[in-house]
This record gives sequence, C-alpha cells and structure tokens, in this order.
Amino acid sequence: QVQVVESGGGLVQPGGSMRLTCSINISVFDRLDMAWYREAPGKVRELVASISASSIPILGDSVKGRVTVSRDDVKKTAYLQMVSLKPEDTALYRCNPRKHWSHYDFWGQGIQVTVSS
Repeated sequence: QVQVVESGGGLVQPGGSMRLTCSINISVFDRLDMAWYREAPGKVRELVASISASSIPILGDSVKGRVTVSRDDVKKTAYLQMVSLKPEDTALYRCNPRKHWSHYDFWGQGIQVTVSS
C-alpha cells in the first residue's frame, strides 16, 4: 500500500522558519511531481509549491521569495523550506505526489503549521 508521510510541522513564531518533509514508498518516485498544498478554514485550498520530476520548481504567489522546494530521489523525499513565516501561513499542509495524465495521484494526511506568537 502506498503511503505518503509528512513531517516537520508545529508551532513557530512570526518571522521564523520551518522545513516540511514528504516521503512516499513507491518505486516510481523519480517520475512523480511533488506538490504542496495548504488548507485553512474558510479559505480555498492553495498550491504552495511544487517540484517536477525534472526538478523544476513552481512557487505560489503568496510565498514567492520565502519558500524553497527540493527533492531527493534516492531518499524518495521532497522538502518544503519556509522562512519569514507569517500568521497567514497557518494552515494544514498536504503533500500531493502525482503524475499528470496517469493514475499516480496520492495525498498525505496533512501536517499542521501554526504561526503565532
């Protein structure tokens, strides 16, 4: 059974930083795009960042300049590094390993990030 495991969330003060990780136990990891979304009450689900199988990043407008996305195909893990965190970054962050036009579309349970003093 394919499992997506996220880690690294928690409580951080405004201006702080955090790194989230997403691992998936699948042999075709190197063919998957790795996307991060976030969900907050009363808000539409938002793409935070993604990194393609060829390591091309896409960053959401609200986080540009504050987020770095990367991947390690050997470890089958993707990383989301966030700095200068703001209270509006508070959300449930979910990892979405996927490959367009295929049946590969997985979701993690999500990990809570709370930015508060």
